[in-house]
Amino acid sequence: MIPRYSRPDMVAIWSPETRFRIWFEIEAHACDALAELGVIPKEAARTIWEKGGAAKFDVAKIDEIERVTKHDVIAFLTHLAEFVGPDARFIHQGMTSSDVLDTCFAVQLTRASDILLADIDALLAALKRRAFEYKDAVTIGRSHGIHAEPTTFGVKLAQAYAEFSRCRERLVHAREDIATCAISGAVGTFANIEPYVEEHVAAKLGLKPEPVSTQVIPRDRHAMFFATLGVIASSVERLAVEIRHLQRTEVLEAEEYFSPGQKGSSAMPHKRNPVLTENLTGLARMVRSMALPAMEDVALWHERDISHSSVERMIGPDATVTLDFALARLTGVVDKLLVYPENMLKNLNKFRGLVHSQRVLLALTQAGLSREDSYRLVQRNAMKVWEHGADFLEELLADKEVTAALSEAELREKFDLGYHTKHVDTIFKRVFGEA
Repeated sequence: MIPRYSRPDMVAIWSPETRFRIWFEIEAHACDALAELGVIPKEAARTIWEKGGAAKFDVAKIDEIERVTKHDVIAFLTHLAEFVGPDARFIHQGMTSSDVLDTCFAVQLTRASDILLADIDALLAALKRRAFEYKDAVTIGRSHGIHAEPTTFGVKLAQAYAEFSRCRERLVHAREDIATCAISGAVGTFANIEPYVEEHVAAKLGLKPEPVSTQVIPRDRHAMFFATLGVIASSVERLAVEIRHLQRTEVLEAEEYFSPGQKGSSAMPHKRNPVLTENLTGLARMVRSMALPAMEDVALWHERDISHSSVERMIGPDATVTLDFALARLTGVVDKLLVYPENMLKNLNKFRGLVHSQRVLLALTQAGLSREDSYRLVQRNAMKVWEHGADFLEELLADKEVTAALSEAELREKFDLGYHTKHVDTIFKRVFGEA
């Protein structure tokens, strides 16, 4: 996590100040439950809230204590006791450090999820607006990077909208799965703390109790969460790569907005490079890279070890902060994307009708020729376009085997661009639920 690729709201979730405040709330809510059960005095629980709630935790002081204790939660509790006074002895009754750490991590990840969901919503809104704007802008579809058949630029953006809608659904499920609380004590058996305390803390923090915590929340939940972030990052990269290809000089069907005063190269003043989408490709790689260590964290020893701890201290903030930045940047790219329909048509017509080859093939089979013979006739004429720059329709009209099966009018009808876009409304209705 570096400032260059960070936004303040997400960064704040992972600040030491936020972490220690969440730790305090976990401990204080647990004290409330313990007071209800008669384990600690109710007045003590009130004092803990009043004095701890008003405290301004000194991060440097806690770090100083930890250098001696070699234990972050003990360092925090020692510092908290300085504010609370004698009633601090009732804090952390029957709990273990994992109860605090894992529950806090769940709170942070759910808060991060809420920001990411808002990011996706903003991206979806931009994609929808631009998709309808270019719904009927005919462009060439490419397979293997080679001209295939016509589509529309709006359909391309509708596909991205559908993909990010799926990403949103996955993140909603991942958020639900990670929103889990564990206040079960050593080895997760509730030997020294009642399950009610866990239920109370979970309810107060918007979480649900972990059915079997084994002292830590099982890391399959976290693995799925970070894998979901990796998939979202891959979808970011997919759209970014599409834009990068479309901005190539010889294509130039779309282009990142180039702001006044922007420079593309220190050596070549003419350059307008797709630097934002290239950046997004790199950021996506980083987010994906954090999914693997999350999966490796699943296999902890017995009821717990802390091999996951160092990993999560890095990937928690890094993955969420990076993805937050990437989604916001992609939204900006889509929102300001320069689109060139005239270049789309120019590129589409570059190979002089070849994009209609399948229609001719199908027409020949409908006229009675075998598929093999139909393919041979169409490919024979298509290769003349590839190799000699001929006009596909003219070559077909000059081919006696073709005209023996299809009239000139029938052949010309097969070169209608509208044929390829006749179901765009259907696609849009499937994606957006409207015509």
